[in-house]
Amino acid sequence: MADGEPLPQPQSLEAHQGNPDYAGGVWAIVDFDVTPYLGKAVRFNATLPEHLLARIDAYVRNHPAQKSRSGFLAEASLKMLQQG
Repeated sequence: MADGEPLPQPQSLEAHQGNPDYAGGVWAIVDFDVTPYLGKAVRFNATLPEHLLARIDAYVRNHPAQKSRSGFLAEASLKMLQQG
Protein backbone atom coordinates (compact mmCIF):
# COMPACT_ATOMS: atom_id res chain seq x y z
CA MET A 1 0.00 0.00 0.00
CA ALA A 2 2.86 2.35 0.68
CA ASP A 3 4.07 1.52 -2.84
CA GLY A 4 0.75 2.46 -4.41
CA GLU A 5 -0.62 -1.07 -4.29
CA PRO A 6 -4.43 -1.27 -4.08
CA LEU A 7 -6.02 -2.14 -0.75
CA PRO A 8 -6.99 -5.81 -0.55
CA GLN A 9 -10.70 -6.60 -0.63
CA PRO A 10 -12.12 -7.67 2.73
CA GLN A 11 -12.91 -11.35 3.16
CA SER A 12 -14.72 -13.29 5.84
CA LEU A 13 -12.82 -14.88 8.70
CA GLU A 14 -13.99 -18.27 7.44
CA ALA A 15 -12.34 -17.65 4.05
CA HIS A 16 -9.00 -17.03 5.77
CA GLN A 17 -9.39 -19.95 8.18
CA GLY A 18 -10.04 -22.26 5.22
CA ASN A 19 -6.86 -21.14 3.45
CA PRO A 20 -4.11 -23.77 3.93
CA ASP A 21 -1.45 -21.00 3.83
CA TYR A 22 -2.72 -19.87 7.24
CA ALA A 23 -3.09 -23.30 8.88
CA GLY A 24 -2.08 -23.28 12.53
CA GLY A 25 -2.10 -19.49 12.73
CA VAL A 26 -3.37 -17.42 15.63
CA TRP A 27 -6.39 -15.30 14.77
CA ALA A 28 -7.22 -11.80 15.93
CA ILE A 29 -9.56 -9.17 14.56
CA VAL A 30 -8.21 -5.64 14.41
CA ASP A 31 -10.36 -2.67 13.45
CA PHE A 32 -8.45 0.35 12.18
CA ASP A 33 -9.05 3.52 10.20
CA VAL A 34 -8.06 2.95 6.56
CA THR A 35 -8.58 6.55 5.47
CA PRO A 36 -4.86 7.46 5.66
CA TYR A 37 -4.26 4.84 2.96
CA LEU A 38 -6.93 6.10 0.56
CA GLY A 39 -4.92 9.01 -0.82
CA LYS A 40 -5.05 12.74 -0.41
CA ALA A 41 -8.37 14.46 0.20
CA VAL A 42 -9.93 16.17 -2.82
CA ARG A 43 -12.43 19.00 -2.43
CA PHE A 44 -15.69 18.67 -4.37
CA ASN A 45 -19.14 20.22 -4.33
CA ALA A 46 -22.23 18.16 -3.63
CA THR A 47 -25.91 19.04 -3.56
CA LEU A 48 -28.04 17.34 -0.90
CA PRO A 49 -31.62 17.87 0.25
CA GLU A 50 -31.79 20.36 3.13
CA HIS A 51 -33.42 17.87 5.52
CA LEU A 52 -30.77 15.22 4.81
CA LEU A 53 -27.97 17.71 5.41
CA ALA A 54 -29.59 18.77 8.70
CA ARG A 55 -29.74 15.12 9.80
CA ILE A 56 -26.07 14.61 8.89
CA ASP A 57 -25.09 17.74 10.83
CA ALA A 58 -27.10 16.59 13.87
CA TYR A 59 -25.47 13.16 13.73
CA VAL A 60 -21.98 14.69 13.53
CA ARG A 61 -22.77 17.02 16.47
CA ASN A 62 -23.95 14.09 18.62
CA HIS A 63 -21.16 11.67 17.66
CA PRO A 64 -17.75 13.25 18.34
CA ALA A 65 -15.94 10.45 16.49
CA GLN A 66 -17.48 11.94 13.34
CA LYS A 67 -15.41 15.09 13.12
CA SER A 68 -17.12 16.64 10.12
CA ARG A 69 -19.66 16.25 7.32
CA SER A 70 -16.82 15.10 5.10
CA GLY A 71 -15.78 12.44 7.59
CA PHE A 72 -19.35 11.22 7.88
CA LEU A 73 -19.79 11.05 4.10
CA ALA A 74 -16.43 9.31 3.63
CA GLU A 75 -17.25 6.65 6.25
CA ALA A 76 -20.76 6.09 4.87
CA SER A 77 -19.32 5.79 1.36
CA LEU A 78 -16.73 3.23 2.46
CA LYS A 79 -19.41 1.14 4.16
CA MET A 80 -21.54 1.12 1.01
CA LEU A 81 -18.58 0.22 -1.20
CA GLN A 82 -17.56 -2.64 1.11
CA GLN A 83 -21.03 -4.14 0.75
CA GLY A 84 -20.41 -4.46 -2.97
